Amino acid sequence: MPAVLRHRVFNQSPFLFSIIQAAGWPIWPLLICSVVALALVIERFVSLRTARIAPVKLLDEVLSVTRQSLPGPDVVTKLAASSELGSVLAAGLRAVMGDPRIQEGALRQAFEIAGRGTVHRLERYLNTLGTIAAAAPLLGLLGTVIGMIEIFGSQPPTGGSNPALLAHGISVALYNTAFGLIIAIPALMFYRYFRRLVDEYALGMEMAAERMVPHLMRFAVRPAA
Repeated sequence: MPAVLRHRVFNQSPFLFSIIQAAGWPIWPLLICSVVALALVIERFVSLRTARIAPVKLLDEVLSVTRQSLPGPDVVTKLAASSELGSVLAAGLRAVMGDPRIQEGALRQAFEIAGRGTVHRLERYLNTLGTIAAAAPLLGLLGTVIGMIEIFGSQPPTGGSNPALLAHGISVALYNTAFGLIIAIPALMFYRYFRRLVDEYALGMEMAAERMVPHLMRFAVRPAA
């Protein structure tokens, strides 16, 4: 878009829309990144709630229910569907119920496999959010470079350019860099926050599994000496 036309759009349009129009086509990938990042942040906030991942009293309730005997299959199924921690605990219960002679190592392996699958689900979309945080500044810089090329490429070779118009064109080209940073900084902060949250959930599930192993091994049939 020529600098004169950009200047007119900037003066005649609403401020935000004028920025988008003046910055040119490189700002559209940034707008898409901003929408995707916002959607991912909202989705992760909803999905990583404590009530859906690791209810506070769930482990104590499972230990209480299984103090005397193992629960029925329907109870284990409801436990697995209740939360992510419930699915990990249910995996250990199913391992003991499926093999009464299970060894401690095999039970730990069952918990570990279930825990890996759970952590993988908790990390869903985090790589996308981290990619946006890393790529947004680069996309903004690319838009600025393209804008600068257009500005200096449109200048007459005789050197009779308007300094005020040139300064305005440079400021418009910098919109892309500024918008890229505006997207990248919150995206990076939320990415780090969700990563720490997932690590805390993973540690809590590991500790819960450690408590469940000796508790469930009481129901394993010992081989005769």
